[in-house]
Amino acid sequence: MKNIKIYSSSSCVNCTAAKEYIKEKGYDYEEKNVSLDAEAKKELLGMGYMGVPIIFVDDDVVVGFNRNKLDELL
Repeated sequence: MKNIKIYSSSSCVNCTAAKEYIKEKGYDYEEKNVSLDAEAKKELLGMGYMGVPIIFVDDDVVVGFNRNKLDELL
């Protein structure tokens, strides 16, 4: 089973698309919504990322909703 964590925001269309895509593939994920969770926003900025979605699949990072990269990692 893959360990998937998605940093997202409430108004992000690509975040919604990425979450739906991962669900369609049959995977569960942990969501960290940076617009609702100040701690998640701090974590994300601390890692050097300014935008969302940022998707962690195990030890790999996908910046943005990159379907091909997700297919490769899932």
